[in-house]
Amino acid sequence: MYVPGKNPSLINVPMMKYLAVRGHGDPNQENSEYKKAIEKLYAVAYTIKMSKKGTYQIPDYFNFVVPPLEGLWWQDGITGIDYAHKEKFNFIAMIRLPDFVTQDVFDWAIQKASEKKQLNLHNVEFLSMQEGLCVQALHIGSYDDEPATIEKIHKFIEEQGLQVDINDDRHHHEIYLSDPRRTKVENLKTVLR
Repeated sequence: MYVPGKNPSLINVPMMKYLAVRGHGDPNQENSEYKKAIEKLYAVAYTIKMSKKGTYQIPDYFNFVVPPLEGLWWQDGITGIDYAHKEKFNFIAMIRLPDFVTQDVFDWAIQKASEKKQLNLHNVEFLSMQEGLCVQALHIGSYDDEPATIEKIHKFIEEQGLQVDINDDRHHHEIYLSDPRRTKVENLKTVLR
């Protein structure tokens, strides 16, 4: 699910739990809502991961690697994404959670991370989402070059006799397998769904 090939393929995505923050605006701007969202997500995710070292015992806890950052992206009034107008982006930034995370664990982690990191985490959500049937492909390179991979995905969808169903409930989905702070732009790996 997180390591597709470069060629588009069908996948059935089950119900999953996420930490999520909703926002708006160009993600590349300094002090953007998106950058603030990422800071909040990682603060809560690592609070859950490191809970094993504290007194709070999470039932059925197992040690885990914090999954990659994910994002749902859309712009009001259009189908698809207009990369020339990033200031109009809406997003839901997300990090997948292990199955043992419940609402109670989430509530504890929000409180603990708020205290420890001195962050206002009021807009971090506990989100459950089932995408169902999707097409995904691995994009390698700049985020601005994603339209070429998306075009391949759309062609594959048509060849399969299916339809693109990006709408108010289903958005363009990206999973960031590379850290853009440490990876050359031409080597960035992003799953597009």
